[in-house]
Amino acid sequence: MATISSAGIGSGLDVDSIVTKLMDIEKQPLTTLQTQASTLNSKISAFGTLKSQMSTLNDAVAKLALPATWNARTVSSSNNSAVSVSTSGDSSTATSFSMAVSQLARAQSVASNTVLAGSGFGAGTLLIQLGNWSSGAAPAFTAGTAPAVSVTVAEGDSMSTIASKINAAGAGVTATVMKDLSGERLLMRSSTTGEAAGFRVQATDDTAATGPSLSAFAFDNPAAGAGMAANTIQYGLNAKATINGVPITSGSNKLADTVPGLSITLSQVTTAPVEITASVDTASQTAAVNAFVKAYNSMNEMLNQATAYNPTTKTGALLQGDATTTGLQTAMRSLIGAMSGGGTLQRLSDLGVSIAKDGAGDLAVDSTKLAAALADPKAVSQFFTARANDANGSTGFATRLAGFIGFAIGATGTLATKTGSLQSQKTANRKDQDNLNDRLTLVEARMRKQYTTLDTTMSSLNALNAYVTQQIAQWNKAKA
Repeated sequence: MATISSAGIGSGLDVDSIVTKLMDIEKQPLTTLQTQASTLNSKISAFGTLKSQMSTLNDAVAKLALPATWNARTVSSSNNSAVSVSTSGDSSTATSFSMAVSQLARAQSVASNTVLAGSGFGAGTLLIQLGNWSSGAAPAFTAGTAPAVSVTVAEGDSMSTIASKINAAGAGVTATVMKDLSGERLLMRSSTTGEAAGFRVQATDDTAATGPSLSAFAFDNPAAGAGMAANTIQYGLNAKATINGVPITSGSNKLADTVPGLSITLSQVTTAPVEITASVDTASQTAAVNAFVKAYNSMNEMLNQATAYNPTTKTGALLQGDATTTGLQTAMRSLIGAMSGGGTLQRLSDLGVSIAKDGAGDLAVDSTKLAAALADPKAVSQFFTARANDANGSTGFATRLAGFIGFAIGATGTLATKTGSLQSQKTANRKDQDNLNDRLTLVEARMRKQYTTLDTTMSSLNALNAYVTQQIAQWNKAKA
């Protein structure tokens, strides 16, 4: 016969409750390990947040370390359609001048007579030479320094084929076939503008050529009016302008070096002078300083919260007392107050950036003092960007701070080492929990076996006790 048993039924013992309570005591070390694991996870997350904050700060510091930040300028033109200006190079010189444009640079352009579309030409050679055409009724050509380029034309080549060969030759000219109802013609144009970018084309027919002569594409003697000289000729021109009344010429309409640090583009001949103004871009420089202060304060506030101590509850925050955190905070504050640059500006406070008086360690900006310091951008640049091997031998504030932060957040830096240590502790904790769980499983199994045996024994004793009691009652009844 099958029997159904349940621990505690026969003896009255609450075996499940007893084992559960005993196991709660046995599990206290596991609870401690789980609490430690949660703390480790929180610390790993906190150091990840700190690394992110320091990376943001590093980006702001990197901008302060760039000479281009302190050389930044803003430029304007009173007639941007005629003369547009942009900054170039690293010159931080502020300037203003008046500019007038009397002539724009242009490329030489010539065209052949029209022929029937698809016509072929005889074999021969086109020799293209860059140079300068003189002015006057009979322009003369002066060859430039670039060697002449030979283009070989095969018997029967069409105008389109000849244009493709010219373009592939790299002769400093471009060829285009233009088609209309009258047929097609070849357009040739200098690749660049200016008088020195002019060109001539000498045509030579092969003795065995049978097709139309290549002389239709010659441009060698404009006064004769033959070849491409039979049509409208546009000679190359230099740009002509004045800056504060001083005449200048350029083969291009883009003036890159005329005024150091400025790139000027001429687009129209002017009827009135154009006023150009270049000034130091203090707005972007101020923004760079404020971005640094904001990033520093965000990081500092995070560190303050993570290392705080509550005297009322007598409890510390997550990273309170952590040597790595307090070490970073102390080092950062030390760097903020250190002398840098070796120039007329010695400390960050000389620029109007100093520790606020609220006791939290945040930075505050005196905008008036900062504006006064930015009036000398070279001194500010020296303070932030100087290298140790510069003439003054002193390292700039941003250069030094960027080096420190870069090490702290680097792959083998302070934060990576700390995070690695916490990860190792987390791995060890996980192993301890696994081992303890295995032991607890065995302990619970042993307890249940022991109490099941006890339950069985007590059940038997209870049954025996009931039988004996019954027999005694019967004996007493029989004697009565």
